[in-house]
Amino acid sequence: MYSKLIISCQALENEPLYSPFIMSKMALAAYQGGASGIRANGIEDIRAIKKEVNIPIIGIIKKDYEDSEIFITPTIEEVELLNEEGVDVIAFDATARDRPENVSLKNFISAVKRRFPEQKFMADVSTLEEAVTAEKLGVDWVGTTLVGYTDYSKGLDPLEVLKEILDNVSIPVIAEGNINTPEKARKALELGAHAVVVGSAVTRPKFITEQFLDEMNKCSQLNQRGN
Repeated sequence: MYSKLIISCQALENEPLYSPFIMSKMALAAYQGGASGIRANGIEDIRAIKKEVNIPIIGIIKKDYEDSEIFITPTIEEVELLNEEGVDVIAFDATARDRPENVSLKNFISAVKRRFPEQKFMADVSTLEEAVTAEKLGVDWVGTTLVGYTDYSKGLDPLEVLKEILDNVSIPVIAEGNINTPEKARKALELGAHAVVVGSAVTRPKFITEQFLDEMNKCSQLNQRGN
């Protein structure tokens, strides 16, 4: 469905660019740069983005629940909103962590596939085992979105996990998460990824600025030691 590059246009509430209007312009800029898909969070952002570009959208809704660490499209309620809005793909957290109200991943996927049989679904995972499980449960795509973001995947190399998943599943695999250089994006495709999602490295200038300063400050610290 996608041709290589998908740009994730998202901003957190505490960031200056948090705005459906700004995210829609980010999406337009990404489209003009050659992106063939957008990943977006929240109905308002998705609606604004649709007014600017006519390319496939992977939709999510981030929502916190007190009884679960999962916040990427955690329940069927978020899935229903995204389905009504008409996104091409709905992505959700498919990690092994407890879901809200202790709903099992198996029951969650079964319920959303039964209720929305025409909708395509993408499982955001953090390990090979989670990817294999998600495929068995019937998702259409799997993404490496959460590698390093679960307690048990910290320290894992996203590209190494990507290769393991590609070697063990037959559905399309999307490389996402810490793909922060063109070289990593190219490597992901060379390994066999169906597409690559890039987010922070393109659409979060505050984060990008901090990354530059972190590296530059290392130089200053070395100079101070030399004195």
